[in-house]
Amino acid sequence: MSASLGVVCDYRIMAEDDEWRAIGERLRHTRLIAGMSQAELGRQVGLDRTMVAKIEAGTRRMGALELTQISGALGVPIGYLLEPLPEVLSRRGSAVDEDFDSEVARESGRLEIVLTTWLGDLRQLAGLGMLRPRPLLASGRPADSAASAREIALWVREVLGCQLNPIGSLVELCERAGQFVLVTEAPGDGASVIDGDIAAAVVSLSGDPGRRRATAAHELGHLVVGDEYSSDLGMHASRAEREEAIDAFAAELLLPSQVLTSNPGAGGISRGQLVELAARYRVSWSLALRQAAHVGVLDPDSQRAMARVRPTRSEFLDALGWSPQPDLESIRVPPGYAHAVLEALQRGAITPSRAVELMRGQASLADLPADDEADDEP
Repeated sequence: MSASLGVVCDYRIMAEDDEWRAIGERLRHTRLIAGMSQAELGRQVGLDRTMVAKIEAGTRRMGALELTQISGALGVPIGYLLEPLPEVLSRRGSAVDEDFDSEVARESGRLEIVLTTWLGDLRQLAGLGMLRPRPLLASGRPADSAASAREIALWVREVLGCQLNPIGSLVELCERAGQFVLVTEAPGDGASVIDGDIAAAVVSLSGDPGRRRATAAHELGHLVVGDEYSSDLGMHASRAEREEAIDAFAAELLLPSQVLTSNPGAGGISRGQLVELAARYRVSWSLALRQAAHVGVLDPDSQRAMARVRPTRSEFLDALGWSPQPDLESIRVPPGYAHAVLEALQRGAITPSRAVELMRGQASLADLPADDEADDEP
């Protein structure tokens, strides 16, 4: 063997070793999120605890069967263990590994698994040339206060052509801004990440429709003003201050202050007026109350009194003559993403079963286009 060939072989071996160490680290990270010990994971997949320890250390490699069994026991797709985490999630995950004995930390980890898996699906379709992300919408200026965050929200409305009108679908709006939102079963409210040219977000189904819209708007805020791990909100801003600014962005995006101040009565806004606005703009009652108090059309005593009695269905019907359809309920994936899945299926780039997985409950096998060649067979 020549010296140069030996160097190449050594490099490949080192690269493979690094890859297996990275896989082992992700396996350990996932096991801790699942609240499993090495012995418990080993029992589920038929391995001794020491074998699991060696896999996590990267000194023992896994075969395809073992990898399938381990990913199944941990409740994650195989791709999650094989693909590197986005850098921002890697940094955050390494910082909280030791705290995974906390249920709050484990829930955060499970949410990150959902988010990373969603990002992997987006990456697959983009790699096939079927998904064409739009340029990420960025304000280019810091949201260093709630007031500046509200200004940025109005800028987003103007750029996306919403002006002061109600926003129909938050999923569609976020996609136009370059962010792909998945609505799914997940712990917590939501999370988002920017990885290169793709922005991914997850909104949990656990909250009520108004809360889901607020979560989607919140995650869009992280995209537009810079994600929460950056310094875009100010080098000295605390996490609480940054979240407060993003919450202000979300509230202004969903229900602009000018809408509330355009036609209040002499004594401020009435309950009936606020119910109508909450219904038309599809926001939660609590968000509508906060916005009304923010612009000064609702005094603190009236806000507390109105908060004690939530609007009923009959109040919505009386205000508008219809009961608004909840957003982020039946629609689980963005329209452009759904089109990309169907295009990949029709071109034979993915199987029907994979298409159903990618649609995340939006469609079943029976909903997919029929195979024309199969229909032509006798």
